[in-house]
Amino acid sequence: MTTKHERMQFLEEMQDVRPIRRTNRADVSASRELTPGHLERQRAAVSEGARDDNHLTANDVDLLSSHDVLSFMRPGVQHGVFRKLRLGQYGIEARLDLHRMTVEVARREVFGFVQDCLRYGLRSVLILHGKGERNPDNIALLKSYVAKWLTELDAVMAFHSAQRHHGGTGAVYVMLRKNEQQKQHNREIHGSR
Repeated sequence: MTTKHERMQFLEEMQDVRPIRRTNRADVSASRELTPGHLERQRAAVSEGARDDNHLTANDVDLLSSHDVLSFMRPGVQHGVFRKLRLGQYGIEARLDLHRMTVEVARREVFGFVQDCLRYGLRSVLILHGKGERNPDNIALLKSYVAKWLTELDAVMAFHSAQRHHGGTGAVYVMLRKNEQQKQHNREIHGSR
């Protein structure tokens, strides 16, 4: 707390002080004018954002019915491994439900889901695509696209329609390849190249 004497002393010392007329501050207001560099950066940002790394087919698929069974195995997958996948004997590490999605949204979801599963080292997953039984023509549109997309993804080693308790022909078991960390771990354990 200041005393009356201290206050008077302060005012006496400050009596000759005058406000500065011109500020010594930088002008930081944003310029409203777009420079050529700004326009170029804006154009580059828009074109990069539009680039789609998703190479999955957006058209021309063989249409499947609700009861068609999906089955695919890349060369090199052991028959015993595929049999276990087909019978649903691998634990499901992740699920993706595509019900009520459009084909374009499902395309992005499947691509992103497989990339995420690879990143986290998940090998056995389930994709629920539905049967399309409510369609008057009995065409399972999402199922048809999923069957095509999974063959286009190098990370997919095999897939097969699920067992009844996991969705039957309205879902598919998917086996993914090992990611680089898993491969390295196996090399270290087994001492191979």
